[in-house]
Amino acid sequence: MKKTLTIVAFVFTFSVTVHAQGSNTKMKPFIDALMKKMTVEEKIGQLNLPGSGDIVTGQASNSDIGKKIREGKVGGLFNIKTVEKIRAVQKVAVEESRLKIPMIFGMDVIHGYETVFPIPLGLSCTWDMKAVERSARIAAMEASADGINWTFSPMVDIARDPRWGRIAEGSGEDVYLGSQIAKAMVKGYQGDDLSRNNTIMACVKHYAMYGAAEAGRDYNTTDMSRVRMYNEYLPPYKAAVDAGAGSVMASFNEVDGIPATANKFLMTDVLRKQWGFKGFVVTDYTGINEMIEHGIGDLKTVSAKALNAGIDMDMVGEGFLTTLTKSLQEGKVTTAQIDAACRLILEAKYKLGLFDDPYRYCDPNRSKTEIFTAANRKTAREIAAQSFVLLKNNGNVLPLKKSGTIALIGPLADTRENMPGTWSVAANFAKAISVRDGLQEAVGSNAKILYAKGSNLDADSAFEQRAGMFGKAFKRDSRTAQQIIDEAVAVANQSDVVVAALGESAEMTGESSSSTNIEIPQAQKDLLMALLKTGKPVVLVLFTGRPLALKWENDNVPAILNVWFGGSEAGSAIADVLFGDVNPSGKLSTTFPQNIGQVPIYYNHKNTGRPLAEGKWFQKFRSNYLDVSNDPLYPFGFGLSYTNFTYSAVELSRSSIKPTETLTASITVTNSGAVAGKEVVQLYIRDLVGSSTRPVKELKGFQKIELKAGESKKISFTVSVNDLKFYNYDLKYVAEPGDFKVFIGGNSRDTKEANFKLL
Repeated sequence: MKKTLTIVAFVFTFSVTVHAQGSNTKMKPFIDALMKKMTVEEKIGQLNLPGSGDIVTGQASNSDIGKKIREGKVGGLFNIKTVEKIRAVQKVAVEESRLKIPMIFGMDVIHGYETVFPIPLGLSCTWDMKAVERSARIAAMEASADGINWTFSPMVDIARDPRWGRIAEGSGEDVYLGSQIAKAMVKGYQGDDLSRNNTIMACVKHYAMYGAAEAGRDYNTTDMSRVRMYNEYLPPYKAAVDAGAGSVMASFNEVDGIPATANKFLMTDVLRKQWGFKGFVVTDYTGINEMIEHGIGDLKTVSAKALNAGIDMDMVGEGFLTTLTKSLQEGKVTTAQIDAACRLILEAKYKLGLFDDPYRYCDPNRSKTEIFTAANRKTAREIAAQSFVLLKNNGNVLPLKKSGTIALIGPLADTRENMPGTWSVAANFAKAISVRDGLQEAVGSNAKILYAKGSNLDADSAFEQRAGMFGKAFKRDSRTAQQIIDEAVAVANQSDVVVAALGESAEMTGESSSSTNIEIPQAQKDLLMALLKTGKPVVLVLFTGRPLALKWENDNVPAILNVWFGGSEAGSAIADVLFGDVNPSGKLSTTFPQNIGQVPIYYNHKNTGRPLAEGKWFQKFRSNYLDVSNDPLYPFGFGLSYTNFTYSAVELSRSSIKPTETLTASITVTNSGAVAGKEVVQLYIRDLVGSSTRPVKELKGFQKIELKAGESKKISFTVSVNDLKFYNYDLKYVAEPGDFKVFIGGNSRDTKEANFKLL
């Protein structure tokens, strides 16, 4: 066993961004004075976050919510948009209530506002932190122009089970990549000054470990060791807190047998004491009330438990509003706890500048000129094209020529409503660009686009209905499946190449969309088989919000382009990549399994005491399957290009380092193809011997570079002792001396390696 170095930092050493969470000399006396005027009931009212309910333009003052606002029983609202409505509601708060305290207004601005960017899982595949930050900046500018000043984003849950529908909303399976994206999103939303009227407050969710739900089933139990928690799941939340996030949302799941909403270890011990978080914590939708079903008490009991744990704001359930006064009288909660929660809500409003000007986000000119602009849409198109991952391209079927006849076939080929993806609550669906729109615009009169639906989304109409797909975008064809396929085959036979737009619909992933079948629906697979039998080159344009099991498709289809759900400009971006105007550069942020039986599968797994020999399958009495190899179909970090990149051997500046030293790991990357392209150069490290078992590989750095045809570039990474640290059995953050391996390559599988020592 190694000796633990003296450079030990205890569990998640305190670190915060000064600006966003720093002290404000004027704020404290202002809040002190205000709170002295507040009754207990008014303080509890600040902790109440209802939905906007029945508020419509012109009726804010007369609605049930309006009455509660006037009585000081509402701290903020969510799911209300437009400057006109928000101004009307804010007017009730600041002109008709006793203390005239302004409200905050939140919304699920997840991956864009009216200008929608790729779903977060797709966005993570850009591996471009400037693009990620830019998407959040534009989302903040548009949402704030429409009166909103708080977003329930970013979702930073690590997810390794594609059955879980909400994997679409996060950044994949990796701690390091997820942490970088978490920081970029917070910075994009909040900017450098939260009081500016074009920034909005971020809310980090779902805290904590929501993405580790058992069986990939939404809202389900989460159970893991604290060592795993600290090493593999908590870092992205902490990264967002360190970046200055103003709020955090509690998750629905339980942790260590205690629902997160009542989990003092998470909300107080870790979040506040260990990380130094100074913002406020809000529940998820009815999170307090749902603890009754968890079986830990009635509404009064669970509301008190939530406040005692460190929850500050109650979303929708009104457990705080209706029970805390009684719990205070019974000694179940204290005045100090209510005051502390109220202060944090008021401080957030102060930092947003609402006490200076409660209508600062209600400028009608901004709402008319800054939302869904041509410039924003152009950026969304560019970022979407970067998010697409080329999974296969045998025979260089892609890029396509803008000539001849192209058959565009599939139930997802002409559905504008499907393009933005899940959680696009403010999207302008009618103006989204479908694949058909994008291809036709790209070719103009130079090529002929023939279209056929080809199949229903799924053979099971009841499944479609459960998935929320019955509607304008997915009206079922009354013909038989064979008749629909026959029409598509006839169209394919008239073409030079077939583009098959298949996969999941937007609402087959996201919240409450877990699935035990992660293959392309059989109705679409039958269509794909029929198209391949025509002998025409087939390009599969794959829509998905999760890693799918694509073994048959990979074995049989010559070209596969995974486009996730690319946002409001998806169709144009897809055309850009299909025709080669943009060279695909996306890299997977999640591992794709060969089949559902391999799940969960992720690159940074442990080795076990009986690992397979490299390149072997099958070995008896080793950790493997009888029917399929341990290998993924597509590994983490994988993605092809229309050019090729070659890597030299790894060069290390030294073979060993002391804790105070660094080493440089370098590699020369060459574009050995005929066109310019972007490559994500990835650095991984393995700790070969540890006091606790260590993963076979961990991402510790990456650089996205662009090379002209024939160009070479030397890429260097600095490796320090911080890259070698982990949480040991005692939950101490340590770097242990010994042997390490460094890997550099274009994905987690195909790498060059070298060895060094930490002395």
